Amino acid sequence: MSKVNDFLNEAGVFFLATCDGDRPRIRPLGLHFEADGKVLFGVGDFKEVYRQLKADPYTEIAACKPDGHWLRYSGKAVFETDPKYAEQALEMSPGLRDIYNDRTGNKMMIFHLEDAQARDIPVMGEGEDLL
Repeated sequence: MSKVNDFLNEAGVFFLATCDGDRPRIRPLGLHFEADGKVLFGVGDFKEVYRQLKADPYTEIAACKPDGHWLRYSGKAVFETDPKYAEQALEMSPGLRDIYNDRTGNKMMIFHLEDAQARDIPVMGEGEDLL
């Protein structure tokens, strides 16, 4: 998992794909961290992305590093039940506390990918499995 997390760190922004009925939806994200042997991601419980992942948990993440390598990371989104992960995310990005708090009622929902595949793909070549 460290290879996936390191790749995402170097890329900065990455893109998460979901399904909205029969339509694809892609959006940029940046929040991720590694904990307990998993790469974790956060989305708001009030956002479409959360509802889409709950309805159809299969997703794919794509990221590109400055050297041209890109990552394809796919699997089934599984939401965490332990609130420690949301707290960890908010500690990493304290500005998000303005959005996710008791006053707004918004909750940070944390997920990881199970049954996942990750591949580091160079501009030319076959690539390397990271998991």
